[in-house]
Amino acid sequence: MAGSQETYGKKEREKKKLKKQEEKRKKAAERKLNSKGGGLENMLVYVDEYGRFTDTPPDPSQKVKVDAEDIVIGIPKKEDEEPVDPIHKGKVDFFDSSKGFGFIIDELDSERYFVHVSGTTEDIAEGDKVSFELERGMKGLNAVRVKKI
Repeated sequence: MAGSQETYGKKEREKKKLKKQEEKRKKAAERKLNSKGGGLENMLVYVDEYGRFTDTPPDPSQKVKVDAEDIVIGIPKKEDEEPVDPIHKGKVDFFDSSKGFGFIIDELDSERYFVHVSGTTEDIAEGDKVSFELERGMKGLNAVRVKKI
């Protein structure tokens, strides 16, 4: 004759499980009763004119009317600008022909620009007056199409 499949341990675990479920239901009901609630109105937050959060709605008399046609979406059109001469003039400050690079100082703004031998059209040396154009490189602007004047 076979015995019951339910052991004492199984019965105890089942009792604990039911007890936990009942406690959980009681806590949920208690939270529901004690909640301040009040609906959506108590959950709304407004932002005042200084960017701070507040629970009072803004004053309708202080509302600013915005015309939809005044809102610009996208990039504004550029006004006609004077075309800037892309050719700069300067003086070779340093050039190492064995390594193939150097620096040029611009005459106008005294900025120092990197130049690589691949960006030159003819051989240059320190102290030469040159004309050049600028292109964006990995570490900033580089002098390219460098020619002696």
